[in-house]
This record gives sequence, C-alpha cells and structure tokens, in this order.
Amino acid sequence: MTEARAKARTEPGESRFAQGFALFAECLLTGVWIAVAALPLVTYPAAFAAGARHLGRRMGHERGGWREFVADFRAAARRGWLVGVAGWAALAVVWVDVRAVRDGLPGGPLVGAVGVLALIGAAVAGLRAAAEWRPGASWRSLLARAGRRTVLDPAGSFLLVGGLALVVCSAWFSAPLAVAVLGAVAAAAVAVEERHRRR
Repeated sequence: MTEARAKARTEPGESRFAQGFALFAECLLTGVWIAVAALPLVTYPAAFAAGARHLGRRMGHERGGWREFVADFRAAARRGWLVGVAGWAALAVVWVDVRAVRDGLPGGPLVGAVGVLALIGAAVAGLRAAAEWRPGASWRSLLARAGRRTVLDPAGSFLLVGGLALVVCSAWFSAPLAVAVLGAVAAAAVAVEERHRRR
C-alpha cells in the first residue's frame, strides 16, 4: 500500500531522485525567503509559518510560489509579530539567567538550566505552531496545542531540536549556510506535524 501511495505521488516521467532533489532545492530557496521575511526580527514566526505553508503545498504537489508566500506572510504577520516580541522577551530572560550563572549567584546553575530548557521547548512549540498555521488561525490556540504536542510527542520534538542545532552550527560555521538551512527546519516541522497527525 505504501508503494502504491508513493507511485501515486510521483509525477509521470519524474524519478523519485528528481523529486527529492527538487524538494531539497525548494527547501533551500524557502530558507532564503524565510530569512528575508524575518529581517524585521519580530516577524520570524510569520516567516516560518509562510515557509512551512509553502513547503506543505510543494509536498502536496500544489502550485504556489513567491506571491503565495508573501500573501501567507502578510496574513501570519498580523498577529504573529506579537509572538515574535514574546520570543525575544523570553530570550532576554534566559540571557539574564545565564548571566546569573556566570556571576556565581546561589541557585544560578539550576535556574540557568531550567531557563535554557524552557527556551528550547518554546522554540520547538513555535516551530510546530508555525507548521500548523493557516490563514485566520489564532496564534494563541496554535501555540497552546503546539505546546501540548511538544511534550506528548518527544520524538518529533527532538527532531526539531536537532534541526535548530543544525541552524546554530551552520551559523557558527558560515552565516549564508544557516540561511539555507532555515528552509530544511521548516520542512522538518511540516513533516513532524504530518507524522503526528497520522499517528
């Protein structure tokens, strides 16, 4: 049955290798789109939502390109910028926690570890919420459901943590490489959510 489903998804005259390579190239291009859309710094949730939606269309063999990405980005940014501000505020709190650890304050290591783990969990929940975003969806309800899935689906969450680690390592090695990897992380979020739906 799985083989029949895979054959149904393959377009006539196009090999699986060609489809996989085309999807990889689309991920790299989407990473650039996400990076450009996230330049205002508070729009990164909307950028990931638009990127995930674009890649979901691509995986579903639906048409869509830059115009659809921009339309999705505008719709997601209407309330998504508030999520971006909250993310930066959470990062600032964790930075203060890490400073407390470095200054040797009592209980600092525990507070710092909890803060870093909470920040990683929030980032994973944000990615999962972005992968589920649709026009008209409430970011608050998306994040609440994504938070539950982050805890209840640890395998998918660890996959996204690995994707985030890959972005950080790529940025450390070469910033342009990290830009391209953003699309792969968005694709991973779409795949994790699709896997969770089918369970």
